Amino acid sequence: MKFKLGVQLGLAAALLGAAAAGQAADLKIGMVLPMSGPFSSYGQQILNGARLYIQEHGDKIGDRKVVLIVKDDTGVAPEVSKRSAQELIVQDKVDILAGFGLTPSAFAVAPVSTQAKIPTIVMNAATSSITTKSPYLLRVSMTLPQTTAPIASWAAKNGIKKVYTVVADFGPGHDAEKQFIKTFTEAGGEIVGQVRTPLQNPDFSPFLQRVKDSKADAVFLFVPAGEQGVSFLKGYKERGLADAGIKLIATGDLTDEDVLDAMGEPAVGVINSMHYSEAHDSALNKAYTQAYYKAYPDKRPNFMSVAGYDGMHLIYDVLARTQGDASGDVFMKAAKGTQWESPRGPIQIDPETRDIIQNVYIRKVERVDGKLQNVEIDKVANFKDPGKQ
Repeated sequence: MKFKLGVQLGLAAALLGAAAAGQAADLKIGMVLPMSGPFSSYGQQILNGARLYIQEHGDKIGDRKVVLIVKDDTGVAPEVSKRSAQELIVQDKVDILAGFGLTPSAFAVAPVSTQAKIPTIVMNAATSSITTKSPYLLRVSMTLPQTTAPIASWAAKNGIKKVYTVVADFGPGHDAEKQFIKTFTEAGGEIVGQVRTPLQNPDFSPFLQRVKDSKADAVFLFVPAGEQGVSFLKGYKERGLADAGIKLIATGDLTDEDVLDAMGEPAVGVINSMHYSEAHDSALNKAYTQAYYKAYPDKRPNFMSVAGYDGMHLIYDVLARTQGDASGDVFMKAAKGTQWESPRGPIQIDPETRDIIQNVYIRKVERVDGKLQNVEIDKVANFKDPGKQ
């Protein structure tokens, strides 16, 4: 109760102070992101996308100046995420929380969001149940069941009968494993083995040998986007799984644009499913990627950057309709059902779950003009999170 009262008094004081100065209070958005540690690229990509949206659309919503305040939660450190959110609310007096690179971060902040009644925009963390943890949470990224079910269906339709699943041992990995097994077996497929790998610094060697010994038609993989995918793909080739005829299928985290160049030739031909690709063929995405390269010439735009971009789009759109009112209940009511055209395609905030409805694309890694790209070969349109069905 003291924490809640402190938040309310702090926000009231900030508004009164601004009024006394004869100007509207800044619209403060507190971003909790992994800006250091093994998942720092997540935070940087999300922040890049958010800043690009502000650069393109101006730093004011009505007469309120938009200010981003970033706290580094270092990655998988729930207590740091929670403390960062509390500091942003009580000390920095933010109006909105956003970011959250990984599931443990979002879970840790959910009760803080509920207590403070503050809108909280999840821009990556992908465990299906996250939005059930607080009525003030909504998500503009994806869920793992949402990006997993399409690749399971594709596998079953394309001659893959036996699969060995390999997933990272945390919430999104568990979601991916559960959804793949459900969708694949319902379509007549067989799971011949399952393994969960450590979230941080895994050694894939023993797991790859188990997959090879199983004589599966394919291995389904989910690991967090980044260097783990590079390591797995290297081991997959070196241990002869491809030569043994074991296909590699995955969610698009594996071939994330941040690490695709580092994967090199072994990535060519990998089939995966995801909601965004740098190579997505639309005028809006071409404009987005050109603007991104101009702003950040040493980075490739990926699904996290687009989530940051779309998260800011949502905030601007909702506050335009609420006339700048960012209070939790008003904001969330206005946000439900919001839809727009994103660089990834058409998206909508599900009014029932506060999760995102979007296209999920089946992609194949190919060289396009000398550059590795996730080329879309099929799609499931307007797909809801099956983890909540």
